[in-house]
Amino acid sequence: MTYIRICALYSGSGGNAVLIETEKTRILIDAGKSARTLCRALSSVGVDMADVDAIFITHEHTDHVSALEVLTKKHRIPIHVTAPSAGRFDGRGCPCLCDCLVRHEPYYTAEVGDLHIRSFRTPHDARMSVGYRIETESGEAIGYATDVGYVTQEIADALVGCEAVVLESNHDVEMLKKGPYPYDLKMRILSRHGHLSNRDSAALAAHLAVHGTRAFMLAHLSEENNEPSLAQDAYASALGDDTVAVAIASADEPTQLICEKGEWRIC
Repeated sequence: MTYIRICALYSGSGGNAVLIETEKTRILIDAGKSARTLCRALSSVGVDMADVDAIFITHEHTDHVSALEVLTKKHRIPIHVTAPSAGRFDGRGCPCLCDCLVRHEPYYTAEVGDLHIRSFRTPHDARMSVGYRIETESGEAIGYATDVGYVTQEIADALVGCEAVVLESNHDVEMLKKGPYPYDLKMRILSRHGHLSNRDSAALAAHLAVHGTRAFMLAHLSEENNEPSLAQDAYASALGDDTVAVAIASADEPTQLICEKGEWRIC
């Protein structure tokens, strides 16, 4: 079993970035917040930005890409992104960033070090939104799916068989409905191109656990419409198995899942 570290540097509407690391390779999925914040968060878990091999972008919304323009002025790192999402940066006077972009069709594969990365589409109100299945050369797989309006068969199929999955658990439906958001925003979040509820996230997790998933990182929790305890309770009810590790990504500090010698643990 390969050493694998999944580290959500921070996760939420204020910004998202997740480090995936093996003994040979480091990649980031998304790069929200500022370049300074991103580099500091990496440093806090023992990684220098210069050691990151590539960045993979899920979609072009600000909370997933806001660090890129400043970051690429110093670090000329490959940034893999679908062509529709990359269009956000065209004509905006960001030559360093545009030079780093590796533009793809929505369905693509990439090889980075000992990792094989494959995209799949996710329903979200962006120009294009994708998730990723990341496989090591020894056969372990990690799934990544956030900003998901609803669980499609494509998403479920892409994540089946993954050892660990980073999965959105954005809101508690009743808390959202009773909360302070304007009606239109509530409807956007609840729509089929919005965000995934605790209930629907946990239902998918139960399906994946039956097929071998042993660890989950719950991501993109709303600070206004969710509570970590509510997400945890939904998963506990759906999984009914305390042998599956469930970590909840913090909005402001790193949260880690590490696999060593075949065992997943939360750090």
